[in-house]
Order: sequence, then C-alpha cells, then structure tokens
Amino acid sequence: MSKPAARIRLSEAAFALFDERGYEQTTVDDIAERAGVGRTTFFRYYPAKEDVIFPDHDRMLDQIKDRLATSNHETALAAVSDAVRLVLLHYLDEGDLARRRYRLTSKVAALRDREIASVARYQRLFREFISNWLGDSSESASLRSELMAASVVAAHNHVLRRWLRGESPDPVGEVDAAMREVLALFPGPQSRSETDADGTTVVAFRSGQDIDTLLPSLRRLLGDHSER
Repeated sequence: MSKPAARIRLSEAAFALFDERGYEQTTVDDIAERAGVGRTTFFRYYPAKEDVIFPDHDRMLDQIKDRLATSNHETALAAVSDAVRLVLLHYLDEGDLARRRYRLTSKVAALRDREIASVARYQRLFREFISNWLGDSSESASLRSELMAASVVAAHNHVLRRWLRGESPDPVGEVDAAMREVLALFPGPQSRSETDADGTTVVAFRSGQDIDTLLPSLRRLLGDHSER
C-alpha cells in the first residue's frame, strides 16, 4: 500500500501531536518530523501551523461562488440552500477530522478567533449575493441582506455543531429543513397589485415581513450562533 500524500500525513501528524502535547507546545518542526517530511515540505502545503487545522476555505468559497453564479433571479434562494449544503457535506466527508478540529478550537482561543474570521467570510459572500438579488440599495434592504446572510450561516452552523457533538443522525436533512425555515422568514422581492383610495391599481414591491414580526424567529435562529 502506498503512503498517504504528504498533505494528509502532515495533517494527521499535527492532530496527533496536538492531542499528545497540546497545540501551543507543538512546533512546525515537530509536525514535519512526525510526518516524515522536511520543514520546506510543510510550508509548501501550509503557510503556518494553524493552517493545518482548518479546511481549505478559499476552495470552499470558490465552490459557493460557482454554485451561486449558476442561479437566476427565480432560483437564487435555491442556490443559497445548495451552497449551504455543499459546505456541510465537506465537513461530513472529513468525518473524525472535523470532530477533532471542533474539540481543538473549543480549547484554543486563537483558533476560535481564526474560525470566527472564516465564518465572517462566508456571511459576507452570502450578504453580497442576497443584496444583488434584492436589487435595492436602500438602508432597509441592506439590513435585510445582512439579516438573511446571518440567518443562513447560523442555520448551517447550528446543524453542523449538532453533528459534531453526535446529536444529529441526519445532518443533511436537518440543514435542508433549517434552510426552509430561514428562507420562509424572508419572502423575496415580488410584485403585487394594490388598489389605492381612488380605485387606481398600482404595482408595488414586497420588501419582506415587518422586522418586528421577524425578530422572535431570528433570535431563536441566531441564539446558537456563538455557542460551541
């Protein structure tokens, strides 16, 4: 049987050493030595020690962009749901590695900060996409885009954490259900006919539900966002 690729060996060596010695006590040289490669090889794959821990977010963000780019105005929200599922499936494919990362980032503050920064990149991408979909530059539309993006990310992270803790037997089904709940809160821009006082029919655009009616559901969805 051939040896695993150097990238995989480095990742496995890193997590083994983090378990044995702790994150702070493990050096790049320790990881390279355990993996049977040189220091130069380590930096060929990972810019820094913490990069061994996290998935390739740049690649996943590109996959999300590609999926969103295939949508049109009518299929935009379906594309958002598909993009969220793509991210979840990546973690599911990682299996135990994802759970080991979760345990490690729960203990090391610097890694939690790095993880929070990565989550912000996903939220920004969804916010920009949703903003373009709404096609409205008003302040209320900007707030709505931010709320939608935050809810999308929170729903994904809620399901992901349940799976990481061993609480979700069907994470894909759960994330699809969570996304249906999120998107139901935010009906998209669509025309409707209204009749004014003198009987004239006018066309208006529905900008979504009143924010006061959304807040209880948003609080529930976002409440787990910062929990580990």
